[in-house]
Amino acid sequence: MSDYDAILLLSFGGPEGPDDVMPFLRNVTRGRGIPEERLLAVAEHYQHFGGVSPINQWCRDLIPHLQTALGRRGIELPVYWGNRNWNPMLVDTVATMAERGVKRVLAIATSAYGSYSSCRQYLDDIAAARAAVGERAPVIDKVRHFFDHPGFIAGYAQGVREGLQKITVDDTTRLLFTAHSIPSSMEEYSGPEGARYSDQVREAAELTVAAAGWEGPWDVVWQSRSGPPQMPWLEPDVNDHLESLENTTSVAVCPIGFLSDHIEVLWDLDEEAAQTAQKLGIEYVRTATPDLDGPMTETLAELAAERIQGVPVRRLGKLPLWDPRESGCCPAQAAPRPSKGH
Repeated sequence: MSDYDAILLLSFGGPEGPDDVMPFLRNVTRGRGIPEERLLAVAEHYQHFGGVSPINQWCRDLIPHLQTALGRRGIELPVYWGNRNWNPMLVDTVATMAERGVKRVLAIATSAYGSYSSCRQYLDDIAAARAAVGERAPVIDKVRHFFDHPGFIAGYAQGVREGLQKITVDDTTRLLFTAHSIPSSMEEYSGPEGARYSDQVREAAELTVAAAGWEGPWDVVWQSRSGPPQMPWLEPDVNDHLESLENTTSVAVCPIGFLSDHIEVLWDLDEEAAQTAQKLGIEYVRTATPDLDGPMTETLAELAAERIQGVPVRRLGKLPLWDPRESGCCPAQAAPRPSKGH
């Protein structure tokens, strides 16, 4: 076994009440010059749900599930939790680990993909937190990307199968896979050529189609873009795509880019996209994100076991696999990151 002595759950963070929303959004967009009116508009999405993002509670719920799954593999390590943008902040968690004598940590980020905002920025966050804590800070490594892990795919495939049972399926039904759009300039640096962020999402979607046994048409679309209109982002947007469909009576939308029901899922898909489909007379269902009692938690535990115990890597995809410990992983030459929260 390796000499890791703790696990770190590393996430985006989210507000937990109405008074948290604007401070949280300012944390997310710090240094980017986002106009106050834009923040106020995004804040309304959170206020629609009482000012609470589900992501923090999801992390709290995940930790005991993850500890149990690790224990089944003989990994008896404490699990800490730190966020990028809201309490518990990563720097505070790193300081706590240092105070407790933790020396080497394996971080599991709540993002399966490689790109600046979904991988490199977490590595930068780790470096900044360690620098702030100083010489006592533990060494922190990050697990690999896992968008093609069998357990990751199985969780979404189950959601797709169950979702399709809730709508009328005929030969016009389409299955749509969504992930957070990113600026095209960020896409350029999101991985090796041929294995960039959009390629990763498409491969995950293709694998999910096969696992779910879906034989009808499907598409990869994007959601939650922000930033000035003149800046190109990955397209098509899910709403634009819905409006472009012809002779389609029903759609199922799978949020393959999100491990849990973030605000982007609840607002952009359950509200905005659902309203677009209703306007168009298209029967609509948003399929579920993976259940913590299912294969997703086992996947995260297995990623830890790969690094700690050297268990074999399991993958379904064919895209190149690269290591976040390598300096070339998800380079930082990137356009401003997405500004919406989780």
